[in-house]
Amino acid sequence: MCVLNRRRWIPTWLREIYAFNSTARTKWVAKQAANVPANSKVLDVGAGSSPYRAFFDHCEFKTHDFVKLEPEQLWGRQGYSQIDYVSDIKSIPVDDNTFDVVLCTEVLEHVPEPILAVKEISRILKPGGLLLLTAPLGSGLHQEPYHFYGGYTPYWYEKFLPETGFEQIKIVPNGGFFHHYRQESMRFLMLTAPWRGLVQLFWAPFWFLYFAWGLIWIPLWASLLDRHMDKKKGFTVGYHVLAIKNV
Repeated sequence: MCVLNRRRWIPTWLREIYAFNSTARTKWVAKQAANVPANSKVLDVGAGSSPYRAFFDHCEFKTHDFVKLEPEQLWGRQGYSQIDYVSDIKSIPVDDNTFDVVLCTEVLEHVPEPILAVKEISRILKPGGLLLLTAPLGSGLHQEPYHFYGGYTPYWYEKFLPETGFEQIKIVPNGGFFHHYRQESMRFLMLTAPWRGLVQLFWAPFWFLYFAWGLIWIPLWASLLDRHMDKKKGFTVGYHVLAIKNV
């Protein structure tokens, strides 16, 4: 989770420059939501504060979560939204083939048995239903003590999604190394800021020397370098995945 997402006072334009991970994910969800037919039944699994609810205003939108985190552990520190189904992710209390779309963003790393979670999602999706799934490839500890895995590779999705009833799987990296470096450069600045403690005061001269590089030059070059110099995207922060339940 990017440190910028925890501070409401930071303007939107600055978040878009530096918090590329969550910003890109939000834009991806918005794009997919716009293609969902009106009145579709949508379930946000592990919804938390339900930051994407507005994108599905044209749908019948429901939410699920286990509701065990503190408000400050959720998106924007806003606490939980209205949660329609409170349960373990492996046993969501709805009938088979209920939903047209399931949205599950940045949840699987917090699930002890993620394969069973995907199997449950498959159960509640209608045949031909759409799964919108994101999870990190690498991230720092967050939402403790419910953080169990470091991340998911494309090969995980390619193996376990078909085994749990999905096809037409599309896996897209959320940026590459240089975007990742841009985000961590900003995190470095925030964690070592001189006002954070006495030790940081001794670091202050070096911090100010690094400031222009980390805050200005890295963001300016990151998008260009990421597009043209990182074709493999092996150090992406995570993946955006679309999959269709078998008919």
